[in-house]
Amino acid sequence: MSHDHDHDHGHDHGHDHGHDHGHDHGHTPVVGAKDELVECPVMPGSMVVKAEAEAAGLVRDHNGKRYWLCCNSCATKWDADPARYAVA
Repeated sequence: MSHDHDHDHGHDHGHDHGHDHGHDHGHTPVVGAKDELVECPVMPGSMVVKAEAEAAGLVRDHNGKRYWLCCNSCATKWDADPARYAVA
């Protein structure tokens, strides 16, 4: 009987998944504007919390657009050749 109960739980989870899909639309407000995540342009796949990058001085502006970097090493690479890493 415990197995049958577990199966019922799986069915309920499927129902929850449909609800989660609707919640996914509101993902950005959950993170909050000050904690918004972006990808480091120098090291793709490395996610950066904007507020933390700004506090650490790992922010660069290029051609009117702001970029957030994940570490000092990326900042050094960016500073050497920003046009290489800037995305249009």
